[in-house]
Amino acid sequence: MEILMSNQMHLFSFIMHSPINHTVGSWALPGDDRLEGLASTDYWKEMGETLERGCFDAAFFADIPAAFDQYRDSADDAIKYGVCWPSHDPLIPLAIMASATKHLGLVMTKSISAISPYYMVRSLSTLDYISGGRVGWNVVTGHVRAEHRAAGLNMQMEHDARYDRADEYLDICRELWNGIEPGAIVADKETGIYADPAQVRRVNHHGEHLDCEATPPVLPSAQGHPVLFQAGSSNRGQTFAVNNAEAIFAVQHKIEGMKKFMADVSALAESEGKPEPRVTFGVQIIVADTDEEAEKLQKELSDNVILDAALARLSGTLGVDFSKHDLDKPMQMQKTQGGQGSMKTKTDPGLGTLRDLAIFNGTSTSMPQIVGSPETVANKLEEIWRETGCFGFNITPTTSNKSVVDFVDKVVPLLQERGALRKTYAATTLRGNMED
Repeated sequence: MEILMSNQMHLFSFIMHSPINHTVGSWALPGDDRLEGLASTDYWKEMGETLERGCFDAAFFADIPAAFDQYRDSADDAIKYGVCWPSHDPLIPLAIMASATKHLGLVMTKSISAISPYYMVRSLSTLDYISGGRVGWNVVTGHVRAEHRAAGLNMQMEHDARYDRADEYLDICRELWNGIEPGAIVADKETGIYADPAQVRRVNHHGEHLDCEATPPVLPSAQGHPVLFQAGSSNRGQTFAVNNAEAIFAVQHKIEGMKKFMADVSALAESEGKPEPRVTFGVQIIVADTDEEAEKLQKELSDNVILDAALARLSGTLGVDFSKHDLDKPMQMQKTQGGQGSMKTKTDPGLGTLRDLAIFNGTSTSMPQIVGSPETVANKLEEIWRETGCFGFNITPTTSNKSVVDFVDKVVPLLQERGALRKTYAATTLRGNMED
């Protein structure tokens, strides 16, 4: 199947509501103000305004709902080095960003492991409604062991079974989203009648994994319901993604891997009778005035990563205690209930030893780094976009908010001059701007 490239690349800012984004130890670097930002509404307003000035589709929040506890069977290293801990709820900064912007999308990662479909819909759709239809949901099934323990669940479900449950979960969400007919709200102040009950369908779901008896709790937004994202990269995860998601987020280290991923999901979508998927690739941008200065900054970021901190993150993400492994040998593919697709990409021999991988993953979560002057970075982004036919990029900052501002001020204008990036928004909803 031919992959159809979007007319312009679409950008998402891949961030977290914790002391770091995806660079371990970044909170301690000069120019990083995330620690102050955790206690500041102005910080998130300014970030939202910066991203909207850069014509980003959305702020895209990753989320680690509980402290990584796989490495040495303890959360101590995650706590000690501030590795995604504390991890505050992403809904709050997105609500703050919504109040400071008019077009910027608001995407959050939320795990379905411990929240019922009803309360998930109520939370996400409330922000979607009040923001005028700008919310997206990155659906995850719960790959981190710690979140299951924190929620009092007896055990983490088997990998593929989590996706079986997720299919049913989204069926319920759709029933709740679609349960209020367009003419249901009367709001007649003279008669005191607010809504027509005949046009509000009650959900009565009793399935293999889930039960729900409820009246839809939130009115449909300007875009109907949140845009669905998914990042599954295992075989089962990709099948779930092409059947449910409007956009797929992926991490591949090289252009060849990106092209193969695009071809694989395209073929899978065709076999499932689904439309061509939009795919965004994660990248980390390291930009400075010259290539040499950017390369120096890249080394500083890597040198700042503490090995135990990096291993705590890698262990927690993949569900493997790497304190028991030889760090001077390459990582081997192994069975895990963590991120199976993520593990597969990390067994690339080109990533070196487990020690090398841990530091690289600690710097960019294994996303490829695009390093150089504004011109070099713009050239590389455009090259990847045109050669792979991808929808766009999830860009993770290094230091916050400095690296976000630098990208918007120095790289965005170059992409706009080339016609590769919008100069204005076409719509007020996230779905509308993604379709532009």
